[in-house]
Amino acid sequence: MTQLAEAPSSGPSQDDVAAIRRFNRFYTRQLGLLAESMLASPFSLSEARVLYELAHRPEATASDLIRELGLDAGYLSRMLKKFEDQGLIRRAPAEDDARRAVIALTPEGRDAFAPLDRGSQEGVVAMLEKIAPPDRDRLVAATKTIARLLGEPAPTPEPYILRGLETGDAGWITHRHALIYAREYGWTDPQFEALVAEILKTFILNFDPKHERAWIAERDGEVVGSVFITRASPEVAQLRLLYVDPSARGLGLGRRLVDECIRFSRAKGYKTLMLWTHDILVPAVRIYQAAGFKLIKEERHNEFGHDVNGQIWELGL
Repeated sequence: MTQLAEAPSSGPSQDDVAAIRRFNRFYTRQLGLLAESMLASPFSLSEARVLYELAHRPEATASDLIRELGLDAGYLSRMLKKFEDQGLIRRAPAEDDARRAVIALTPEGRDAFAPLDRGSQEGVVAMLEKIAPPDRDRLVAATKTIARLLGEPAPTPEPYILRGLETGDAGWITHRHALIYAREYGWTDPQFEALVAEILKTFILNFDPKHERAWIAERDGEVVGSVFITRASPEVAQLRLLYVDPSARGLGLGRRLVDECIRFSRAKGYKTLMLWTHDILVPAVRIYQAAGFKLIKEERHNEFGHDVNGQIWELGL
């Protein structure tokens, strides 16, 4: 009687398992070498991973971090409380659900993360420099293959980019401000459009690159946001013309633009960052509050054909 050969198993062989375990041990040692760049910082490896995730997202929830990093919920909660006490993160109700808190790095948080990011970058560069270019290409391709086969989602591009003021931007900003305020707040008085145009004209004609700056946000080649810092006095910077197009809402762009203003103003030695707004601009006011601005003064007056409540907010730097 002929004995049939046993069909090969579709499962992994012992050699397969051993090879993966051997690679894990080897790469863990490599990660240990890269982590040496964090030894001079006050952050543990887990804390650095959380800061990394927050630095590369417009905003996140605790559930997002638990899912992405596999952290224990209690451990993450204590870590976030520590970061909040240190002023590295802020939490605010989500725009679409006030019961859900979104977490984002503050300008101080981004400053704290910067040396960690730089150290990690330098560590990887040093590792790759030891490998000949052809083998380096094979190594990078292999890492992408491993990630893909183990189920990592394909990387998505940044939702937007920030750049400086370019030709045509001033007209676009004036146009979009006039349209959105007319549609959402009923400000159809042409004096509002004239005010925006005058602010931009003054900024361009008197631009001081050492103390002033503009940020223009682009998404898929289209301008979707803006904000400006002007010099009110040697010690006071003014945030002006914060705008986020309806198509870009929900990306955390407004918070990012305000954070950039705060970071720039601190770097330039200003003592105070101030702004003027109206209380009906609720989403913007929420962003200012979350960033630490304090309401200094408000006054009821008629402007652009409406009775409005003007407000001055300040942030000590």
